[in-house]
Amino acid sequence: MLLFLKIMLTEFIAEMGDKTQLMLVGMTSRYKLRDIVLGTAAAILVLNGIAVLAGGLVSAIIPDWLIKLIAALAFLYFALTSIGDEDDDEEEGGKKGVLAFAPIAVFLTFFVAELGDKTQLTAITFGANEGLENAFIVWIACSIGLFAADILGMMLGYVLKSNTSDTALKVIAFVIFTIFGILTFRKGLIMIVGYSNKFVTMATIGIAIVFAVLCVFRLVKASLKANINEEE
Repeated sequence: MLLFLKIMLTEFIAEMGDKTQLMLVGMTSRYKLRDIVLGTAAAILVLNGIAVLAGGLVSAIIPDWLIKLIAALAFLYFALTSIGDEDDDEEEGGKKGVLAFAPIAVFLTFFVAELGDKTQLTAITFGANEGLENAFIVWIACSIGLFAADILGMMLGYVLKSNTSDTALKVIAFVIFTIFGILTFRKGLIMIVGYSNKFVTMATIGIAIVFAVLCVFRLVKASLKANINEEE
């Protein structure tokens, strides 16, 4: 029991203030609580299972820089789709499909974002120290600690959602995902090069400019669509 509590509290503290916890705040503007809980819980169980039983096998196979770049693209995608206005008819017609896909979207985004993070390294460390005989305890304790911390992020997001306008919440989500997207992209480039240099700086500025252009295009498109709907 003492081992269980020690591991759970360590994982909980390691996750506090982490990018994935803040990422879930942003996700509340896009998905229902049920979908976020299902996707996050599944990702946590799979990630910690890999970390404890396989010693970070996925991280060893997939280069860290590639993981970071995939995570960066996921963050920027969520940032981009947080702004602009959605077509109500399409939303109603595709509601069932979106809801069915939502837990999978949350799972994949959380999985990639958390892969190789300090919380997974914590799980790997505990798994190595405690051995296979305690693997189940380590897995469950790490998963509960990580999920408990992330639940706080979800709750914060839904408190903001109930007390904040949809526009303000989308802006918050956009800012969170954009910051993490750009920073994660930069971190991936540094892993490729080995250190920060002019190439990393220019490439980061370049991706930021491309992303800004895409955002402007999406907002203009949404504005034109709104004007057409008003005229009709």
